[in-house]
Amino acid sequence: MSERFTGSFTQQEPIPKAGIDAALRVLQSGRLHRYNVADGEHGETALLEQEFATSVDAKYCLAVASGGYAMATALRAVGVKAGDKVLSNAFTLAPVPGAIAAVGGDPLFVGVTRDLTIDLDDLEAKSDQASVLLLSHMRGHMCDMDRLMSICDAAGIKVIEDCAHTMGAKWNGTWSGRNGVMGCYSCQTYKHVNSGEGGLLVSDDDDLMARAIMLSGSYMLFERHLAGPPKEAFAQIKYETPNISGRMDHLRAAILRPQLADLETQVTRWNDRYRAVEQGLADTTGLTVIARDVKERYVGSSIQFLLEGWSAEGVKEAIARCSARGVELKWFGGAEPVAFTSRYDSWRYVACEPMPATDEILRGIVDMRLPLTFSVEDCAFIAQIIRSEVSAVYQEMGA
Repeated sequence: MSERFTGSFTQQEPIPKAGIDAALRVLQSGRLHRYNVADGEHGETALLEQEFATSVDAKYCLAVASGGYAMATALRAVGVKAGDKVLSNAFTLAPVPGAIAAVGGDPLFVGVTRDLTIDLDDLEAKSDQASVLLLSHMRGHMCDMDRLMSICDAAGIKVIEDCAHTMGAKWNGTWSGRNGVMGCYSCQTYKHVNSGEGGLLVSDDDDLMARAIMLSGSYMLFERHLAGPPKEAFAQIKYETPNISGRMDHLRAAILRPQLADLETQVTRWNDRYRAVEQGLADTTGLTVIARDVKERYVGSSIQFLLEGWSAEGVKEAIARCSARGVELKWFGGAEPVAFTSRYDSWRYVACEPMPATDEILRGIVDMRLPLTFSVEDCAFIAQIIRSEVSAVYQEMGA
């Protein structure tokens, strides 16, 4: 047996001591609910919102229970109703079409390119079929946002960005989540800040954020939001917006604030690991490394590559061989959903037409997490294992 990697692909770094200390203070206070604060206090949740809004140059921010809740809230805030079509990526994860379905909308899938971004030609062709796009920056890959916004602005399409994998990323100098009318972020364990579950929603629009705050369950306490619109924005909205409770609590916010303060350092560390794998896989026979645009400032918390033109049996064999050597890869091309690797034709609550060009790309997508518990040297070693096993299987296939 060849040398084996022994690290865990699901082990995260510990919560920073500052976060643990802050969490203990919240627990000792007994005041966990975001609106339960002592006189003169703002509370951890309101402070997190204020700090995150500042960090991405947004006017407003709302902290909620999950990234999926943030997306559903954004869709409700922009007015999506039962039966409305909502454009979204064919290459994404289940919470994205799930958020559309949660508000009664019907996902209308847009194709994927070999760069793993939304197909802008397909988007333009379908731009007359819906008035909202829930754009997933899937696995941290950002498309040409300048062209996307041009297409959507011309067609009157409101853009909501799913930034679950792009907190800390930019396109052409603009923060991910700041191109459309609302941006949604995840704080789930495998994302860029970790509170187990949690989400953040940003916007510059008074009306949309007022609706989002009311939807989250503010109990008319909207004036306690440091990063919320003025009370005048709620004058009518407070009477006509249902409470669909999904607030973040002080405990999770306390854990997140020190992580947010250290995000730039973490981005650098992720990208060091990403580049070690990227360089190790370069020019591997039968394997295509995903090109990154020079306008994209990405966060390499995971890496993807393509096994283009491979048979299903060949892909499975390569993944099995890597697994035997301790390297955990996920494949988006399987006929059956496994863990998070479902694809658009797995979600049978959605009526959709076949997408042959997209199917061909999905058949070859292989995905790997890059936790910060790995060293740069670990990542270089992992790349050696993938290179060795993929090359061996490719040669055996006689390709």
